[in-house]
Amino acid sequence: MVPKYLFQLIAGGENEKLDFKKTITSVSKIAKTMVSFANHKGGKLLVGVNDNQTISGVRCEEDKYMLDMAAEFYCKPSIKIETEIWEFDGKTILEVTIPTTNQKPYYAKDEEGKWWVYIRVKDQCLLASKVMMDVLKRDANKTATYINFSSKEKGILEYLTTHDKITTKEICKMLNISRWRAQKILVNLVSIGAIRIHTHEKTEYFTI
Repeated sequence: MVPKYLFQLIAGGENEKLDFKKTITSVSKIAKTMVSFANHKGGKLLVGVNDNQTISGVRCEEDKYMLDMAAEFYCKPSIKIETEIWEFDGKTILEVTIPTTNQKPYYAKDEEGKWWVYIRVKDQCLLASKVMMDVLKRDANKTATYINFSSKEKGILEYLTTHDKITTKEICKMLNISRWRAQKILVNLVSIGAIRIHTHEKTEYFTI
């Protein structure tokens, strides 16, 4: 029997902590979703649920095997998922909980054997940038961030008091510094909460 909260989750639709899967078609693709949750605040997969919020059901053993395979061998570090099996109207739903820990960043292995870091943005799994990866590492280590505010840091903050956003490329041009130097400054500013990082499919930008 399906618990009431599960119907409430389905009714609310996909979001930054919830993803629907009709079935598991690829171990590497589901690992990508798991990693994006683990690098965020954790989340849930509901397998056997369509994108339109209807219940289709799954082949329990096959899908569970692929989920376990993905969590153990296609995620680095491996992820300890929790799976609940529910029955509704003769159909099986898998509720998979993905935790988050201080082992970030998590990597997912693709079909070619390469490892990538993904993050969850709304209901999407996006490839993490170098800045985001370093922020994840900093947050996971819980190390204190000390900044010597130079004209570079001040320049970025002053710019953002009169502009909505700024990109790494714009910072490099404005301050006449390398991309590596700009990224290092941005990681520090994001880590202390002075600015926010916004990741999208085509670009990444920063705001106050």
